[in-house]
Amino acid sequence: MSLETNSNKTKVCPTCGTRLSENAARCLVCGAEFGARPEPKIAKKAEKSVQASRMPVITLSLPAALGALAVVIIIAGAIAFFAIGAGGGQAAVEDVETPTPSLTPTTTPSPTATQPPTDVPTPTPIPPFDYTVGVGEYCSTIAFNFGVSVQSIIITNNLPSNCPLSQGQIIKVPYPTATVPPPATNTALPVDATRQSCETVPITVQDGDTLSSIAANYAVPPEAIKEFNGLTTDNVFIGSSLLIPLCKRAATPGPTPTATIPPPYPAPNLLLPADGAAFTLANDVVTLQWASVGVLRDAEAYQITVEDVTSDQTRRLTDYVTDTKYIVPTSFRPKDNVAHVIRWWISPVRQTGTDDQGQPIWTSAGTTSDKRVFTWVGVAVEGTPNP
Repeated sequence: MSLETNSNKTKVCPTCGTRLSENAARCLVCGAEFGARPEPKIAKKAEKSVQASRMPVITLSLPAALGALAVVIIIAGAIAFFAIGAGGGQAAVEDVETPTPSLTPTTTPSPTATQPPTDVPTPTPIPPFDYTVGVGEYCSTIAFNFGVSVQSIIITNNLPSNCPLSQGQIIKVPYPTATVPPPATNTALPVDATRQSCETVPITVQDGDTLSSIAANYAVPPEAIKEFNGLTTDNVFIGSSLLIPLCKRAATPGPTPTATIPPPYPAPNLLLPADGAAFTLANDVVTLQWASVGVLRDAEAYQITVEDVTSDQTRRLTDYVTDTKYIVPTSFRPKDNVAHVIRWWISPVRQTGTDDQGQPIWTSAGTTSDKRVFTWVGVAVEGTPNP
């Protein structure tokens, strides 16, 4: 094998030092033009000056360049690895090793036991029944016989106000409405109410105390102390407890204090007769009863109002009592044989003065009770005397 020698002559660019062919008129790298051949000294000087300004040229083979690039990549990867490990390594591990969330079992609450509703009896309306009018029967007699009002027969049958009937006529008669009595109220008896409202002072009997000395110390009569504590004699025993009723203390002389108006009373609870009760010819007396609203003070009473709503001209009776019952006067009884509807109610009142004729002036002292009605048949029709 023989080496091939290059017989072509070359020249060097005086500007950039590129080796060119001998006949080249311009440098292919820097574009310098070649002119006349300079003198050897000048060219040599120029060459020296150009060569002094050239930058050192580093040439690497391809394997060396790839190796250097690989070293740079390895160093950069190592720096990044240590940086991540020092700063956020733990967070990276946690992100990678995130456990799969398991399904949480849902607890279904047990059903709450509900108590069955209390059975409250409710009245079921009963449709009216058919009735054939007999001889000489009127609305009032039919209403009295079946314990209903005349007005209910008129409304049910759409009759005129005078309720005309004829023999053999078929009408509708409603059943009487059952009235549920109101619940009883826990109203204290007058004696218990007085005892509860009395201010007391508890004491313990000491050595040397007597009933008289205790009464003198508290300005309370001895008899009041005995009655309030249930004592049968005047003897008191050491160590026993007594209640001194200050409400029994004698009044201290001095200016009369301004009377304090007591609070209004609740509505009285009506007791008898029941709402819708019927009274026949055999009942000469009708007694109204109601529950007490408390201990009435001086100048206080119950106002009773009774009115006949079926009369041509409404009759009304107003009276005042301190008791919890009232007997309707016989003079208020209807004068015919028709069942009249009587309405009544009760109101607590208080006397606030007198008028010019000396009659008391009453004002309301509480709530008016509910209104109730009852029917009352008048006197029987007397027969025509025989001549």
